[in-house]
Amino acid sequence: MSAPKRPPLPAILLANDLLDGEVVFWTGSAWSPLPGDALVARDDEAAAQLEQAAQAGLAAQKVVDAYLVDVAVDAAGVATPRHYREKIKTEGPTTRRDLGKQAGLYNIAPAGN
Repeated sequence: MSAPKRPPLPAILLANDLLDGEVVFWTGSAWSPLPGDALVARDDEAAAQLEQAAQAGLAAQKVVDAYLVDVAVDAAGVATPRHYREKIKTEGPTTRRDLGKQAGLYNIAPAGN
C-alpha cells in the first residue's frame, strides 16, 4: 500500500478538535481555532513536519481528521484554502456569517445593526 498523496504546496494542517468538533489549525506548537495562526509549509521538509504533527495530534487524542490543505498565500502572507470544502471549514457557515463562531473570530456585526 502506498503512502497517501500529499497536496501541492504551500499547505497548512487542519483538523477537528476531538472534544468539541471545532476546526483547528496547527501553529507549529499548538492547535488554534484561528486560521491566521496556521503554520504554512512551503517545502517538503515543512510539509513532513506538519504530517508528523497530525500523527502526534491523532495519537494524543487531541484531534481527528487531520490533513494537509493546499493554500494560496497572498502578498500579506495570509493563507486561504484553494478548495471550497476547506474554505467553508475555515470560514464557517456560508449563510448568516454574522452568527456562529466565525462572527466572533472575524468581528462581524449581526445583520441589521
